[in-house]
Amino acid sequence: MAHLMNAIEISAPGGPEALRMVQRPRPEPRGGEVLIRVSASGVNRPDVLQRRGAYPPPPGASDLPGLEVAGVIESGDVEAMEAAGLRIGQRVCALLAGGGYAEYCVAPVGQVLPVPRGWSDVEAAGIPETFFTVWSNVFDRGRLQAGETLLVHGGASGIGVTAIQMARAFGARVIVTVGSRDKAAACLRLGAEHAILYREQDFAAEVLRLTLGRGADVILDMVAGPYVEREIGCLADDGRLVIIAVQGGTEARLDAGQVLRRRLTITGSTLRPRPVAFKAAIARELHHHVWPLIERGAIRPVVHRVLPASQAAQAHALMEADTHVGKIILDWTAPPS
Repeated sequence: MAHLMNAIEISAPGGPEALRMVQRPRPEPRGGEVLIRVSASGVNRPDVLQRRGAYPPPPGASDLPGLEVAGVIESGDVEAMEAAGLRIGQRVCALLAGGGYAEYCVAPVGQVLPVPRGWSDVEAAGIPETFFTVWSNVFDRGRLQAGETLLVHGGASGIGVTAIQMARAFGARVIVTVGSRDKAAACLRLGAEHAILYREQDFAAEVLRLTLGRGADVILDMVAGPYVEREIGCLADDGRLVIIAVQGGTEARLDAGQVLRRRLTITGSTLRPRPVAFKAAIARELHHHVWPLIERGAIRPVVHRVLPASQAAQAHALMEADTHVGKIILDWTAPPS
């Protein structure tokens, strides 16, 4: 008989109340995979979209929500682990295509990284989804360089606080847009040079003013829709617009003449459906370039709130309220509420 575990499933598309604790068979690792005993799970906006029925898991992925975890390697492909420098019993964090809201999950070895020295499992559970996303989009696709200016929409989000710290650590300037003065203050403390209150200020005009008319070299956009036309206007020559979400809608207008004359790049990506080899390459880059920054304190964890896993519905409600700064984490070691 299969071992059972507690897990949080989506009973039907809907609100936070659609999340319910159930028992499921413990997954079994296949070749190239490890089984992780989960201590903590990160909560991300794609989890909310999946719960609403708007973001189904890719083929072959678990139907359970959850894209990032931290915990301990319980078992797995020993040869693959040895090649990756991992071992049974090691504390790790991992990027998943699904299945993270559970006491156990499986992950491809290439998407597993050691917990950074000095970080707790709760802190490390907030790393994979945001760090993989920022590295892939800001540094790989966006080609951000030291001395350039990065504009980040949603600066207080999990993606935002990661992008601020990572860009600053590599010598770039950072401007963010935020919805409140409290969020602005938090972003400035993390290293952003300027925080634009998008409800009160025209972000495009402010970016041009703050850069003395030059514009931003890279824009990390989670809104799209009507933002795109304005972003084209506040990009520097040879600037790069990277779209990673479409909270403002999928349709956008743009001045193609500006794209031509000023050699602008408009690109975007989604991480979840990409192949394991692609994500494993990002993991290697993070371990080489970013882990040393984390371990010497140049990049710090930003955890807004930790909730027992049994309160996943409350965690989703908090995410949707959009008042948080940084990560929301589910703790599987906490007693049920």
